[in-house]
Amino acid sequence: MLTNLPFTLAALRGAYAAGTKPAAVIDEIFARLDAANDPGIFIHLCDRETLRAEAEGLGAYDPDMPLWGIPYAVKDNIDVASIETTAGCPAYAYMPDTDAFVVAKLRAAGALMIGKTNLDQFATGLVGVRTPYGAPLNSVDPLIVPGGSSGGSGVIVGHGIVTFSLGTDTAGSGRVPAALNNIVGLKPTLGALSASGVVPACRTLDTISIFALTVDDAYAAFAVARGFDPADAYSKPLTHQELTAPRMPLRVGVPNADTIEFFGDDVQKDAFDRDVALLAATGATIETIDFEPLYAIARMLYEGAWVAERYTVIDALLASNPDAIHPVTRKIITHAESMSAADAFNGIYRLADLKRAAEPMLEHLDMLCVPTIPTFYSVADLDADPITPNSNNGTYTNFVNLLDMCGIAVPTAPRSDGRPGSVTLLAAAGNDAAVAAVARGFEEDCPRNMGATAHRVPSPTPLPNAPSDQMELAVCGAHMTSLPLNWQLTDLGATFVRKAQSAANYKFYALAGGPPERPGMVRSDGADTGAIALEIWSLPTAAFGSFMARIPAPLGIGTIELSDGASVKGFICEASGTKGATDITALGDWRTYLAQTSVPA
Repeated sequence: MLTNLPFTLAALRGAYAAGTKPAAVIDEIFARLDAANDPGIFIHLCDRETLRAEAEGLGAYDPDMPLWGIPYAVKDNIDVASIETTAGCPAYAYMPDTDAFVVAKLRAAGALMIGKTNLDQFATGLVGVRTPYGAPLNSVDPLIVPGGSSGGSGVIVGHGIVTFSLGTDTAGSGRVPAALNNIVGLKPTLGALSASGVVPACRTLDTISIFALTVDDAYAAFAVARGFDPADAYSKPLTHQELTAPRMPLRVGVPNADTIEFFGDDVQKDAFDRDVALLAATGATIETIDFEPLYAIARMLYEGAWVAERYTVIDALLASNPDAIHPVTRKIITHAESMSAADAFNGIYRLADLKRAAEPMLEHLDMLCVPTIPTFYSVADLDADPITPNSNNGTYTNFVNLLDMCGIAVPTAPRSDGRPGSVTLLAAAGNDAAVAAVARGFEEDCPRNMGATAHRVPSPTPLPNAPSDQMELAVCGAHMTSLPLNWQLTDLGATFVRKAQSAANYKFYALAGGPPERPGMVRSDGADTGAIALEIWSLPTAAFGSFMARIPAPLGIGTIELSDGASVKGFICEASGTKGATDITALGDWRTYLAQTSVPA
């Protein structure tokens, strides 16, 4: 019964509601593991009977537990109580007494931890083959690398053996395996997921990441795992946002022709151009930008002093048993031995300068869209050159955590040669929901299989619209474009939307007093009324109070009926305020009045 069931959250919940027992899911997991026949996926696979007993211990199906009976795997640099943590190095291994903060939250939600997955040793690498435990095989094509450092976590999800898995991401380890295994890789805002119980790579830049077959599954696991942890000095009390429909038009930045890099892979270039065109077709505004400032930031991750953070994790082991460390990993990390404290501070200053240089380019964009990887490398390529392909894999990932961005890698339609397509959407910290919502659009518009399975990606259900944090405001006088009080709107972040006219049942007056000269609109059921020229502006709702504080009597904000039958908030005038005013209803336009009377604008 379970043989043909995709292990998505929706499918498993449906099966459980229909009477399937979690122990049967455990048996199916082991059948799928046998079919995959890849001993390199796990460093520690939990015992089948122990898992069956844990599954049966969940009791009757409880839909109120968000991950009841949902199988997942954990990268082996994250602690699970009473299971050895190795970080990919037997000589480093230790036995934790407690779960990592995130694992504890998943356990409390009913999730079933299947085992600890293989990784590039000490989470240093983007290829997945720097491990003494035997590298896992890519789930889609065993000739290409599985991706790293979270290789086993990507492969196990790619095979559809678990619903989601935990990886970590410092330089792209939660995104590159996603692209290579045709799955989703969610890299959260730094501090959203606690790092308590995680062997660090670069503690200031690390985050746990989540792999899943769909965006919704990744985001659901993220929603459970997230939360402030006072024991983690880098944890942040961030507000969780539910997924809502993207607000269009989005402003999306992509690398320009001079700085985009595919290392000669024209098939990858064509796939990315296709995917950007798909974004544009949904209404997004695409802007090409110079990526060189971002590449300069990316180079600092391994060429700068941040490699010394990795050194702090294994300095004792390097001193006592250097041969226990993978030779490529050792070569990379011992580069820190040539650096000084002054180098570290100079690196911090350099990063600050580069961030400031990139700000004008990024601040007006909602997000970036980049290829998750620039090209594909085979296991044979890594045997010939263990460094260059790994570095190239980080082209579009290495700068992200240094800039404190969140991101999600999402599969797109297969390339023309059948290999997986993938893009990554990146945004400023705290915009995890925004990038995930846009990523769902690729699931809607890109037919594909999930991972290496034969199951098609399901069309996501429509998302609700987000409550607006903007309000439209109609202005008819001194607050209009280029007039004396327009600054009161623009200084609060208001933007011009459109020109409009009121319904034809308003009186319009030039009020006494000034400067500046002000008009007043009064709704009237009497004779000699007319339609009044308006400008509609979009004002941040949070700024409305500050704006109102500047509005003197007899003016106020009320509801104005427009000529098309819609209504909008806008300036109205108390009837008593028209005493001594000039009736200019026949003109119907404040600018016309100013021009005819030579009143200074």
